[in-house]
Amino acid sequence: MVQDLGYLKESPSQTAGPYVHIGCTPNFAGITGVYDTDLGSAMVNGRTLGERITVRGRVIDGAGTPLKDALVEIWQADAAGFYNSPSELRGTADPNFTGWGRCPTSPDDGIFTFDTIKPGRVPYKDGRRMAPHITVWIVARGINTGLHTRLYFGDEQDANAEDPLLARIEHRQRAATLVAPREGSVYTFDIHLQGEKETVFLDI
Repeated sequence: MVQDLGYLKESPSQTAGPYVHIGCTPNFAGITGVYDTDLGSAMVNGRTLGERITVRGRVIDGAGTPLKDALVEIWQADAAGFYNSPSELRGTADPNFTGWGRCPTSPDDGIFTFDTIKPGRVPYKDGRRMAPHITVWIVARGINTGLHTRLYFGDEQDANAEDPLLARIEHRQRAATLVAPREGSVYTFDIHLQGEKETVFLDI
């Protein structure tokens, strides 16, 4: 007998671990034969358009310790500012760029790494252009609900200055927690879960 949906109650939330890697990155967890490679491990190929960059960082807890069992996903526009999504109605995204990546933090040093391209600017809901950015989602043992934040690029000062989302951050000094400095082709983005350097997380 089908249960009346009105009687269903919200079940308690559960932490993501310790099985998150088994389900999301089986090859990383030593389980082969599910996928040739873990989903989200490659975002670009030899024909992807745009500037190649590397995004590298750590997920750091309140005690200053990098988490070695976290999982990070990113979602971004292509170099022209289009998303690889059925919801993208402004144009056609680069077919050689997935726009989505997934990476577990290293069990040795807690570092995550994405080889991707620098995204183009996309419009905010009111039409203003946002600064180039990458949406970041973090999950780990002990986190009941995945955390969302954004990475902005440290060498895009003018675009960052007019970004609608960055402008809404009340405590201005905290906006810096969303900006990744550049060294060569590498942007470093450490995510602090707690403490004085706590990253700004978004309720989306």
